[in-house]
Amino acid sequence: MLYQAYQLQSDLMSPLRLLAQQASASLWLRKTERSLLRRLSAAGEVISRMRLTHTRPAYGIDSVDVGGEAVPVTEEAVMSMPFGTLLRFRKAHVSGEPQPPVLLVAPLSGHFATLLRETARTLLQDHDVYITDWHNARDVSLRHGPFSLDDYIGHMIRFLAAIGPGAHVVAVCQPCVAALAATALMAEDDHPAQPRSLTLMAGPVDCRVNPTGVNTLATSKPIDWFEKNLISYVPLPHAGFMRRVYPGFVQLAAFLSMNLDRHKQAFRHMYDHLVAGEVEQARTIQTFYDEYLAVNDLPAEFYLETVEKVFQTYDLARGQLRFRGRVVNPAAIRRTALFTVEGERDDICSVGQTVAAHDLCPSIRPYLKTHHVQTGVGHYGVFSGRKWNQQIYPRVRDVIHASMG
Repeated sequence: MLYQAYQLQSDLMSPLRLLAQQASASLWLRKTERSLLRRLSAAGEVISRMRLTHTRPAYGIDSVDVGGEAVPVTEEAVMSMPFGTLLRFRKAHVSGEPQPPVLLVAPLSGHFATLLRETARTLLQDHDVYITDWHNARDVSLRHGPFSLDDYIGHMIRFLAAIGPGAHVVAVCQPCVAALAATALMAEDDHPAQPRSLTLMAGPVDCRVNPTGVNTLATSKPIDWFEKNLISYVPLPHAGFMRRVYPGFVQLAAFLSMNLDRHKQAFRHMYDHLVAGEVEQARTIQTFYDEYLAVNDLPAEFYLETVEKVFQTYDLARGQLRFRGRVVNPAAIRRTALFTVEGERDDICSVGQTVAAHDLCPSIRPYLKTHHVQTGVGHYGVFSGRKWNQQIYPRVRDVIHASMG
């Protein structure tokens, strides 16, 4: 009933938001400096922006700067499956040495892979970039079956095989566990496409270390509680009608509640900027929330297994994680360079949880292991923003290029 109630509320509110959007546009054309019309226009704009969307936003990466030259970029679907697409940002011909292929592994945690837009744009300067473009589960028909943590890991292995030998992996947040597992499985099988380097950024490899509020919430209830209270059936008219999902709007509500005052203040700042005619400042906030409020439903199987195996029983860290009945053995990784990154102020994945991967991989030689704690950044600052671009990315690039073999 939760999803049905949400859908009804969304349908009822849609005309109001559309009216607010039209009124804002109309009043903006007629406003005078700090007039009543400007304030009404700003209010209408804020109201129209306070909405959830369920369609992936555009990546908007049309070109990238390579050696001071603007190089055109086009999107290419290399492999498409019901729950995800291996998407390549194909650059026009770039002179010089071939750029190493990188698989950017995006979280499946309530938002779309476009949350890593800036990460991909930065990587594109020096690499051939692919991304795991996960689909919205509410748009996937029941005939395609379930999607579990095993399926996520399996998709990673298939994607790397499609890219071919010589690829590198950069995993952000939640998929660090899956990325480490996929790498271990491929290493044990001596798979020709096993990654040459594995970069894990702000991921919950071992949530027993310095537990955060997210970790405490995950362990506060038994897994049956999560299934009973947070899983819903997709309503009509969506293609995934009757599929069991963890709705993206529920995940977003949890994230918003963690920093509610900050989000309220952001919308207040948007209003103030619009009233003051500071369009560019307002647009920065608008762009962030256009992305942040675009939600992606998770398949119930994947969500429940992730909560249980990653956040409750710590299967990978305890040597108990299984992939289709087979024990995942990170000690099998020998030739893949390992780089871990954490944010000093990360309140979602705290310092210590990601670097734990080093202890799980004793067969990787010490000179192939690197760790970096970025001072002054929270969770999102690890993979976006000024410090990502200026301080973290150069280290990621150096690890990848030193591992080209």
